[in-house]
Amino acid sequence: MRSRTCGALLLFLSACATTEPSPRGPAARNPRIANLQRAATLPWADGGRCVVREASNEWPFLAERCFHALDRDRVRFRDVTGRCAVASAPAAAAAVPMGVALCVFASPAVITGAVIVIGTVVVAVAIKEGLDAYERNASRERAKPETQTRPSHEQERLTHRKPKPEPSGQDGFPPGPTEPLDRERRPECRPVPVPHAGEDDPHNECADTFPPNRYPGMDVLVNGKQFDALQVGVRVLWEIKTHQFDTYSLFLRNQVARDHVDEMREDREIAAACRYDFVVGVSSAAHKKALLDLAPDLEPNIVVTGCKR
Repeated sequence: MRSRTCGALLLFLSACATTEPSPRGPAARNPRIANLQRAATLPWADGGRCVVREASNEWPFLAERCFHALDRDRVRFRDVTGRCAVASAPAAAAAVPMGVALCVFASPAVITGAVIVIGTVVVAVAIKEGLDAYERNASRERAKPETQTRPSHEQERLTHRKPKPEPSGQDGFPPGPTEPLDRERRPECRPVPVPHAGEDDPHNECADTFPPNRYPGMDVLVNGKQFDALQVGVRVLWEIKTHQFDTYSLFLRNQVARDHVDEMREDREIAAACRYDFVVGVSSAAHKKALLDLAPDLEPNIVVTGCKR
């Protein structure tokens, strides 16, 4: 019954979408781990199974799907930003309306004081297993010799000296300058290949094949930011979004689109500071339209890839 009630409220909640920035850091590059870490601080009535199942999605989508599994007897919600207020709710209501609670919980940003947990939280079994598995994999990766994951300076220099020509059939891509990549005025602007941050195979395959990626199997670090791909033969940095946007509720579309617009503008500035163009590849025309409805100025920076999950 709780799940049906939450679902019926979603169309009513589009005003709840927040524009608070998402956390930027190592965990933010792997949404699954970031979601598990966030969920580990909360009490779950199902042992965390729903969270683990939905962890690869954006937090708003996970929150919508798993709100029913939250032990709400031990959680209090406060609309500290005022964005989730329901006009028809009495100002002195003793309990937060269900719609406001879901809106606060689904915010992409971690807002201090918005979600208050009563008592001590023991990490749910399923969530702990997921985090432990990630840590074991990360430890194995750190133990590998550096030569297995990063080209030597000499290899990188030779690669930059002989850029591959851009493949045909890319007429829909924004043009980019073709000057050699090793003519960087600042060391932080030189592209450094690094392993893909996440373990999302469909996402990584799209990043490698669609632009196409100059360093298949690798992200690229430029100006302190890890991008999904550097396009072959041109100075264009890419971020890839493979969200199943067309299947999201109206509430979730608003949340995700606002979050992506903020992220795109930030990434575009980082790229431009090093004289790179910047493109975001989204899987569907609906996702692109939602972004442009919020930010028409981003039109040159968005391409529909058609990549599937």
